Amino acid sequence: MRETIQKVGGRLAGMVIPNIGAFIAWGLITALVIPPGWLAELGIIGAETADTLTGNLVGPMLKYLLPVLIAYTGGKMVHGHRGGVLGAIAVFGVIGGAAFELSSGAAGDPPQFLGAMVIGPLAGWVMKQIDDFLEPRTPAGFEMLYNNFSQGFAGLGLTFVGYWVIGPVMSAVATAFGNMVEGITDAGLLPLADIPIEVGKVLFLNNAINHGVLTPLGTAEVAEAGKSIYFMLESNPGPGLGLLLAYWFAGSGLAKLSAPGAAIVHFFGGIHEVYFPYVLMNPVMIVAMWAGGISADIVFVATDAGLVGPPAPGSIFAYLPLLPSGGGAAGVLIGIAVGAAASFFVGSILLRMFPVKDMKDTDADADIGDALEHIPGISTV
Repeated sequence: MRETIQKVGGRLAGMVIPNIGAFIAWGLITALVIPPGWLAELGIIGAETADTLTGNLVGPMLKYLLPVLIAYTGGKMVHGHRGGVLGAIAVFGVIGGAAFELSSGAAGDPPQFLGAMVIGPLAGWVMKQIDDFLEPRTPAGFEMLYNNFSQGFAGLGLTFVGYWVIGPVMSAVATAFGNMVEGITDAGLLPLADIPIEVGKVLFLNNAINHGVLTPLGTAEVAEAGKSIYFMLESNPGPGLGLLLAYWFAGSGLAKLSAPGAAIVHFFGGIHEVYFPYVLMNPVMIVAMWAGGISADIVFVATDAGLVGPPAPGSIFAYLPLLPSGGGAAGVLIGIAVGAAASFFVGSILLRMFPVKDMKDTDADADIGDALEHIPGISTV
């Protein structure tokens, strides 16, 4: 059972890792332009230009570019370029068919990273079945006609499958996680909210949870108290940093080699997505994330910590300008440090008890190993 879960997690991670550069580019653009972005803070651009760039660059990249890249990679893993192209076509159905509406009335259309991970490999498999059936039966000279039309009709069908089937399923998943987090926070059990938050994050539902639940709650609290803890429940970079440091300290193979670079990207760049594959490849590590997140949240509650606005992206650099001037800044920084220490401690123990196999040991791990081969500075030999 554990090997099956690791195999599935490894394949999910293999769809993300080759596209980390795109996530970094999106994160940098977000940090520069989304209000209050660095360019606006430095006076290089005005507020109106920042809003325009946010709507024309940040939003479309998050909603369309990143899911398309993931779906393409998932399809390519199964059936090469043709599978990848079909995955890129089909994911638009998921994007158009997915939305969420929480019990509080909050609604939105979260980025479909998880949906892309579902329909990408499915599209690759469908394309492979079609090719295997039709290629031996295609008359000579009609190959181009066959290639284009078979892929086009398959894209037509899978796009509607994504819109009417997979999209609504993704909507239900996002809504369930959002309502769960909302219910826990409404009950006053803030530290325990980290349990569904971290599970949702590694399933790439972090934007739905953050923007659909936590940011509205935080905005309302800021209007009353001038700061809010809700802005830190999902965006805290401490636990992810501790997890990656644990892999560097107690991991092995490619995971150990790639962890230091991922830690820098995560903590300073605010791209939390870089640590999700490290949980997916060894799902027991979610316990380390819970330990770090709950510990940090307890510190935040005990010290009455909070931020004056939502950090975007969730990096330490985004946190610093949002520290409250009237007190509570120390609690924020201590909470981040405690979260990192707790996830590092628990993660190191878990990696000793449940070590990650060398990603090249089996065919099941080949996808993530192949993905890491394309990251400069990492040797898979």
